[in-house]
Amino acid sequence: MEKSYKEYLQHITTFIFDVDGVLTDGTVAITTSGEMLRKMNIKDGYALKTAVDNGFNVCVISGGSNEGVRIRLRGLGITDIYLGAHNKIEQLEEYLDIYNIKAENVLYMGDDIPDVPVMKLVGLPCCPQDAAPEIKELSKYISHKKGGKGAVRDVIEQVLKVQDKWDGNFDAKYD
Repeated sequence: MEKSYKEYLQHITTFIFDVDGVLTDGTVAITTSGEMLRKMNIKDGYALKTAVDNGFNVCVISGGSNEGVRIRLRGLGITDIYLGAHNKIEQLEEYLDIYNIKAENVLYMGDDIPDVPVMKLVGLPCCPQDAAPEIKELSKYISHKKGGKGAVRDVIEQVLKVQDKWDGNFDAKYD
């Protein structure tokens, strides 16, 4: 019998996220100079900061290469940020090796075809509600929230609550 995704939550030590379509809604605004602007959800940011502050490993692996994304994530305390990653398996394996992390303890949230190889290797592959059908098929958990609209907060909050680390710490500082 297939395990419920909730049975995996207690063993998660590491969160890895894609950016476009997960931390953002997957749309870009393009300025007249060609700069591509993205929007990120503040509630997702709070959850990311809370995960970092509680000692979880948090990493971002994205095919995109917007330096504004790196600045935002660093501001939340995330130091492991792989941008311009077209073969996400290489970055995943490097990250797991550096920190001696077992793939079974990783929650990865992706939304589209480039995420497939990574999602096949981790313990808890997840996706936002509006992910591609192929990603939904691979996911052990599909958030009821869309990408850029709280899906990241949803999965982080569930893991932290199961592990008694979501304490409503309203004194946390986040942007």
